[in-house]
Amino acid sequence: MEKIDESAKISNEKNNFAIQTFGITKKFGNLTAVDGVDLSIKKGELFALLGPNGAGKTTTIKMLCCLLRPTAGSATVMGHDVQKETLAVKKVIGMSPQETAIAGRLNAWENLALMGGIYGLGKEETRERSDELLKLMGLTKRAKDQVRKFSGGMQRRLSIAMALISDPQVLFLDEPTLGLDPQARKSMWEQIEDLKGKKTILLTTHYLEEADALADRIGIIDGGKIIALGTSQELKDSVYDMQVMEVKAKNLTSDVVEGLKKMYSEVRSIENGVEIMNKELSFDNVVDYLRSEGVSIYSASLKQPTLDDVFLKLTGKELRE
Repeated sequence: MEKIDESAKISNEKNNFAIQTFGITKKFGNLTAVDGVDLSIKKGELFALLGPNGAGKTTTIKMLCCLLRPTAGSATVMGHDVQKETLAVKKVIGMSPQETAIAGRLNAWENLALMGGIYGLGKEETRERSDELLKLMGLTKRAKDQVRKFSGGMQRRLSIAMALISDPQVLFLDEPTLGLDPQARKSMWEQIEDLKGKKTILLTTHYLEEADALADRIGIIDGGKIIALGTSQELKDSVYDMQVMEVKAKNLTSDVVEGLKKMYSEVRSIENGVEIMNKELSFDNVVDYLRSEGVSIYSASLKQPTLDDVFLKLTGKELRE
């Protein structure tokens, strides 16, 4: 029987991961911004890191990009230690920060050429990569326009192109659609979708529907700690093993709501109605009870839990808090 080389097996397992953190921690004085985070992100995976403001998302990214030194713990990016091999890490990553870092008085091509020079690319390689990225991001026709004249969505797309100029193996996108209108946000989703599988992507976002649509896996961070980890469906299943019914109605008095609370596990008020959760939920029974109490029902439906429901359940907070 062929002997299995255990050391080679472990090495191969490690090679499957683009990003790994081991109890990584960052303190600022008495404030612990990131508290013992353990993550393993596979090569080619799009991983979304969600959390309310101040949860530790951006601090985690800055440590992985060698912009902040961890107070404790360790991390590797493509096998390189973020504290001991900072130059090697920086060679394999690209970052589009939360605050778009572009030179407004330069045109799009000049911004890309500037980044190419910083990464030590030759003129011909820079030109080829710039043309390719401008096409990918739908900016070819505006390549020679000053970027201060660009819309917010176009500036965000250029920022991602700049992060990709060195053809990095790992891409960090920190709030790439922040402040964009719905149409521009949808366009950005399409650009990110095109990169899936080609790059390892760590995405932070304030839009739960964005993570739901794009991410292979999701981590929720709160108070500097990872409190949930899995696919979107796994998170929904782990938190909600109950059925959910949403009722929009008129004449829904506090006495009626109290009556519902006596019958079902969870009842919470929503705009113009209630949301009811229970292990087993009969649509007809709920409707019959409300009608017997003189409630005029506008709409009633059983619904699947959303990431918003998961986030609220786990953290007790709205994501935009």
